[in-house]
Amino acid sequence: MSRRPVRAHRVDMTARLGPVELANPIVAASGTFGHGDEVARLCDPRQLGAVTVKSLAPFAWSGNPPPRLRPAASGMLNSVGLQGPGVVAWRDDELPALRACGARVIASIWGRNVDDFARAAELLVPAGRDLIAVEVNLSCPNLEDRARIFAHAPETAATVVRAVASSGLDLPVFAKLSPTAADLVAIAGATLDAGATGLTLVNTLMGLLVDAATRRPHLGAGGGGLSGPAIKPVALRAVHDVARAIPGVPIIGTGGVATGVDAAEMLLAGASAVGVGTATFHNPRAAARIATELAGWCDAHGVARVADLVGALETT
Repeated sequence: MSRRPVRAHRVDMTARLGPVELANPIVAASGTFGHGDEVARLCDPRQLGAVTVKSLAPFAWSGNPPPRLRPAASGMLNSVGLQGPGVVAWRDDELPALRACGARVIASIWGRNVDDFARAAELLVPAGRDLIAVEVNLSCPNLEDRARIFAHAPETAATVVRAVASSGLDLPVFAKLSPTAADLVAIAGATLDAGATGLTLVNTLMGLLVDAATRRPHLGAGGGGLSGPAIKPVALRAVHDVARAIPGVPIIGTGGVATGVDAAEMLLAGASAVGVGTATFHNPRAAARIATELAGWCDAHGVARVADLVGALETT
């Protein structure tokens, strides 16, 4: 019995994020692909458009107490707490192994104040030629402003992006924003005016899981960030609202993407590229599978160029 030949996908999968060209629009989301080559050993990063590493501070950080992860309805709650080795240790010890795997790397940075963000960017300068962009994780508590989240106000978000953009790091800057901001479009506009090239939309939603038997939270730090399929409608809404208000803005649409169809939906909503996060916890090769599924979906629906999907949602 002969097997039917596998049909080749004749689709141009090239994606653009402002000045950055990607082989395809699928990007491993920050916090889900590790710092170095640990996940890359299981999922060939050459099959992805890019890999965003776990957010890094200018110092080593131990993160939150365990437990840190807990399954939730249609997703997962996490409170890892941005554990990491710091920019210098990552730059010198872990980035080379990831690059050796053929990954196109987006570094993600965070801080407790504006100076932390600026310093993290400065420490990345020697690695600039090994990176394609830097993501600024603005969903962090600002310890200089009563721990309010940087991403919740245009002024604070813009101040951080301005500091990173003027740090000497000659790379495109993507501001990662929170879906819980009162006026996401205004905050997005402020970061772009401050020097951001584009946006990552969105980060997790804050949530809480309770253990009724012990009368305590399930996670060691109390609450955590909700991710996975449950937040896909929130992410799609955020991407669509910002893309419609700021036409042409490069967006990495992230949140609940688990299939090639999910990725197509994110592109239609206005994303230029698609972040895959929580799906990787279920299957380390999920991002590569989604890239293949997206190509197959385009082929089956007569889409010759994946870029033609960007912002093509019909709302009238």
